[in-house]
Amino acid sequence: MNRIQARFESLWSRCGGQHAQDTYAELSGHYSGPGRYYHTLYHVRRCLRDLDWAHAGIPDADAVELALWCHDVIYVPGARDNEARSADWFLRRADGRIAGADEIAAMILDTTHTGVPDGLAACYAVDIDLATLGSPAARFRRNGTLLRAERPDLDDLAYDAAERKYLSRLLARPRLYLTDLFHDRYEARARRNLALRLAQPAPG
Repeated sequence: MNRIQARFESLWSRCGGQHAQDTYAELSGHYSGPGRYYHTLYHVRRCLRDLDWAHAGIPDADAVELALWCHDVIYVPGARDNEARSADWFLRRADGRIAGADEIAAMILDTTHTGVPDGLAACYAVDIDLATLGSPAARFRRNGTLLRAERPDLDDLAYDAAERKYLSRLLARPRLYLTDLFHDRYEARARRNLALRLAQPAPG
């Protein structure tokens, strides 16, 4: 058993979940599925690094961690209900045994980034999911390449238009990061990354 698997199984069991080994096997199978380049366990591990960094300030950190583990477990390119299906997957696996499961499912839904979540724990969950926007420029560009690879259903012009619409909506917010901790750490660099991406010319 590797360290990341051990971490999940310990968390799942600690929170009251059953069949931790089988649950991890199913979860990791989804994250390693064909066509996944960005929405993989690497992204989850990146989220966990930010979670660990901010752990002391996060209320109900175990619940936030469960939401992060499960928020992209279902990913179908172009689907509008990936987060909803991921939340449903979590609730089925929790099987009524994990306290606060409905709140954790709500955090998963919040990673659609379409509104302001209720509660500080959920704000941390969405900030951690978006922390990669504040990566160093080379990593930000690499993430963009990986995200593009997950949308073979779109040609370059269509993908560019969809990406610009999404990133412009984020950049127009008064704050990208809702918590002061992540705002102070990532806001300025994330805004630079987004502005530089949007300044690039559209595909010819």
